[in-house]
Amino acid sequence: MSLSVSNALVLSIYVLTFVVGLPANLLALKAFVGRVRQPRPAPVHILLLSLTLADLLLLLLLPFKMVEEASGQLWILPEYMCAITGFGFYSSIYMSTWLLAGISVERYLGVAYPVRYKMARRPAHGVAAAFVAWLLSFGHCTLVVIVQYLPEDGCKFEKESIFCYENFTEQQLKVVLRVRLELFLVLFCLPLVVTVFCYWRFVQLMLAQTQVGAPRRWRAVGLAVVTLFNFLVCFGPYNVSHVVGFHTGRSPTWRVYALLLSTLNASFDPLLFYFSSAVVRRAFGDGLRALRRRGASLLGRAMPQPPQPPAVSLGPSEDTSTT
Repeated sequence: MSLSVSNALVLSIYVLTFVVGLPANLLALKAFVGRVRQPRPAPVHILLLSLTLADLLLLLLLPFKMVEEASGQLWILPEYMCAITGFGFYSSIYMSTWLLAGISVERYLGVAYPVRYKMARRPAHGVAAAFVAWLLSFGHCTLVVIVQYLPEDGCKFEKESIFCYENFTEQQLKVVLRVRLELFLVLFCLPLVVTVFCYWRFVQLMLAQTQVGAPRRWRAVGLAVVTLFNFLVCFGPYNVSHVVGFHTGRSPTWRVYALLLSTLNASFDPLLFYFSSAVVRRAFGDGLRALRRRGASLLGRAMPQPPQPPAVSLGPSEDTSTT
């Protein structure tokens, strides 16, 4: 089957996201697990660990989406994998929005009320916030998956192939569009408002603290920029498609490209980890040094060694050894 330009573009972005995002998130996972296992981990590290797990969930399901695109958007895998992949894929996206909001709240409180917050923070706060994010995401995305199995199946069978989560009946589409609008309001707009406020105040306070070093202040700006980029560029178009679909009564044709931008979030989150945690900065630095050493070692093996001149033995009169 020859791929269309659209399928080839989507497939190439999926492959790029997988190749870049998987090793970076695995490296971050190792760093955060080590940090969380220490006594009294900060809530932000628990939230960052949860965000890493959400990214890894999306990345591990990405090969199934690759197969779908390589097949011309036909679902050739078992039908139950359509539900599992859709549930995990969309859950990981919406899990990220509230986790990002939780990280922004933690950063703002740590700068606005440094002493009070440091004394009051507990690891349980991070666990509770992560649990709420996972619960909200799983709960809403369960409704989305169940819609496919209403009386008339939303997966259309054609020549033994399935269009996964497409071609809904009118009854199903009414439910889907309402649920998507709720996703837009509860899992995108609310966390976006929280995040914008917290990072606006966070950056203001950090730039006003002249005693703080310039590198730390610029890391604060970088953290805010990367987070807002994730919301507005990665998550924004996909969630706007929910509003457009609810208004027009059908899914917009450009929805697949908006979803493509959401998957890129798994590649950009490691930048957020870098700006957020010294543990990750050290882990990334160690990883880059290890790669350089490995590359230099492989390059040294690959390069031919220059021929060595034959050894010349010293005669009795030329022997420099002493007796």
